[in-house]
Amino acid sequence: MSSKKLSVSVVIPNFNGRHLLEKQIPRVLKACKEAQIIVVDDASTDNSLAFLQTHFPQITVVAHPKNLRFAAACNTGVKASVGEIVVLLNNDVEPEANFLAPLVKWFDEPAVFAVGCAEYNGQRISGRSGGDFRRGLLVHWRAKDQTQTDTLWVSGGSAAFRKSIWLELGGMDTNFTPAYEEDRDICYRALKYGYGVHFEPKAKVTHNHETTNTKTLGRRLMQAASYKNHLLFVWKNITSANLLLRHFLWLPYRLIIDGLRAQGLPLIGFGWALTYLPAILKLRQVNASKSKVSDEAIIAQYQRV
Repeated sequence: MSSKKLSVSVVIPNFNGRHLLEKQIPRVLKACKEAQIIVVDDASTDNSLAFLQTHFPQITVVAHPKNLRFAAACNTGVKASVGEIVVLLNNDVEPEANFLAPLVKWFDEPAVFAVGCAEYNGQRISGRSGGDFRRGLLVHWRAKDQTQTDTLWVSGGSAAFRKSIWLELGGMDTNFTPAYEEDRDICYRALKYGYGVHFEPKAKVTHNHETTNTKTLGRRLMQAASYKNHLLFVWKNITSANLLLRHFLWLPYRLIIDGLRAQGLPLIGFGWALTYLPAILKLRQVNASKSKVSDEAIIAQYQRV
C-alpha cells in the first residue's frame, strides 16, 4: 500500500447551470480544500461563465465554444486536471463535507480505477449496481444492498477516477452522445482490462436530479439515444461468441416487439447506432486486444449484486 498523498482535481461539467453552481460551488470548495476545482462549461447561454469569473476567480474554468455534451466535457476536464485522482461531480450534486477522504483512500491500491459515491435523493441511496446479460443486452440495476463495495459501474456524476488509467482507456467515449452508457462503458472496459471498480458508502453526496438532457433535447430523442447506446455498448465491448450470438438472436425481438411497444424508438435507435458502426468496430478491436478478463467472468461476478 502506498503512503504517498495523492493529488486531487474535481471536475464539474456545466451546461446552463448557473443556478446550480451558485449553490454547489461553495460546498465543493469547503469539502475539497486542497483540490484543484475545474468547471467545464459546455457552451452555456445562461451567463454561467461570467458568474464563475466574477464570484469564483480561484476556480479553473474551461469553456467549450460549442455544446459537445457530457462525455466530451468530462474528457476536457480530465485533460485540464493536474491531480492524480479526478473526481467528477455533476452540477446538481452536493458533496458532504467529509466525502473526499474515503474515496481517495481506495487509490492506495494502484490497480483501482474508479470509486463511486453514495448518492442520496431523499430517503433513497444509490451508487452501487449490478448487471446481467439478458435478452441480448447488458442490463443493469441499483443494488438493494448499498453498504458493500463491489459494483459493476460508478456514476459519472459522482465518482473518483485514476487519471492515468482514464487516459489509458481513452476517456469517456463520445460515440455515446448525447448521453447514457458512457460511464458504464468506461467502467466495463476497465474491468475487462483487469482494473478495479468500487463503491464507497461513506462518500456521501446529495443528487438533486435536474434532467438537463431531457429538458434540452426532449424525452423522445433521449429514449432513442438510450436504445442506440445499449446497442453500441454490446457491439463495442462484448467479445464472447456465446453472448454475441444471443445478442443477434434477440435483436429482431428487440426491434419489432419492443419497437411496437415503444412507438418505434428501438428501430430509430438501431438506425442511429448503425451510423456509428465503423468507429465502434475500430474501438472494438483495440478493446479486444487489451482485455484480460472475459465477459462471462465479469457478468458472473455482478449478476447477484
